[in-house]
Amino acid sequence: VSRQSSAKSEYDMSKETARRSLDLAFRSPSPHLKLEFQGGEPLLNFPLVRWIVAEAKRRNEVHGKQLAFVIATNLALLDDDIIDFCGREDVYLSTSLDGPADLHNGNRRRPGQDSWERTVSGIRTVQQKLGPDRVSALMTTTEASLDRPQDIINSYAELGLRHVFLRPISPYGFALRRRGGAGYGVHRWLTFYEAGLDHIIDLNRHGVPMVEAYTAIVAKKMFTNDDPGYVDLTSPAGIGLGALVYNYDGDVYASDEGRMLAEMNDHTFRLGNVHRSSYRDIMLSDQLLQPLQESFTLSAPMCSTCAFEPYCGADPVFHHATMGDFAGQKTMSAFCQRNMGVFSAVLRRAR
Repeated sequence: VSRQSSAKSEYDMSKETARRSLDLAFRSPSPHLKLEFQGGEPLLNFPLVRWIVAEAKRRNEVHGKQLAFVIATNLALLDDDIIDFCGREDVYLSTSLDGPADLHNGNRRRPGQDSWERTVSGIRTVQQKLGPDRVSALMTTTEASLDRPQDIINSYAELGLRHVFLRPISPYGFALRRRGGAGYGVHRWLTFYEAGLDHIIDLNRHGVPMVEAYTAIVAKKMFTNDDPGYVDLTSPAGIGLGALVYNYDGDVYASDEGRMLAEMNDHTFRLGNVHRSSYRDIMLSDQLLQPLQESFTLSAPMCSTCAFEPYCGADPVFHHATMGDFAGQKTMSAFCQRNMGVFSAVLRRAR
């Protein structure tokens, strides 16, 4: 709802754009609807966040969906008014935490080098006033993270955060440009991941509850009949079907990664605009149907004969960004190498 860190600007979503976005969101046939506010920093446009929550609840009196709300924020603008609103309206908060202070501040620079202090203060405030389950955090694995999985996980445990997602850096968007590229290959990330996973297992054995989020999703898919529906592990891909992204200017994207590609002047995954496109136009657009068709793993070369196919999925945005086509060359695909490494690591530890 807000792209940048200034006061009211041209990058703030208007109420009319928000209204039209809600029109499309409530066209979804799903009985569950989660609205997540992202930026930039959505709390810079908090009056609109407040309006959208109220309007969504008003509409839902007719639609009867299971509604959920999440604000993705750095927590720096958190105040009593926002906390009271989140408590009253059952809004959850999500933030970024890359690990200990030196690591987080190095990744997320700001004047005063106090990014970590502000984030931790916000996390503790939400935990104290709303409860420990009302705020979650995500980390991004940079070059500086690779030798410190235990430190990163311990920093989560010390804050009472029981879930950590040891996710690799994305090959698109501001995160890549600001950090000068991933700077490491899949095998280095897998070494980091496995060391972190072993540490998490050890913490649980010693009475400290901790979950690696991606491992939990993978394990649920591998060992139960209850598919978690995680968008990167579905066939065809979950883009557009599991989520839609409504940008501040009304453009609609198949995924947040697709929106990040647009920031790099690649509009492949732009499906339409809320001011000009109908729900049918968006959901039946070639920009969505073509990558979905090419992401069907049972007919994709090498996927169809892979032992891990029942557990895996497809990520046409990743493959387009890294290889220039929706399916990707599987022998060279970091997506495939990473997932096969994770599946193997889970199986080894499940024996």
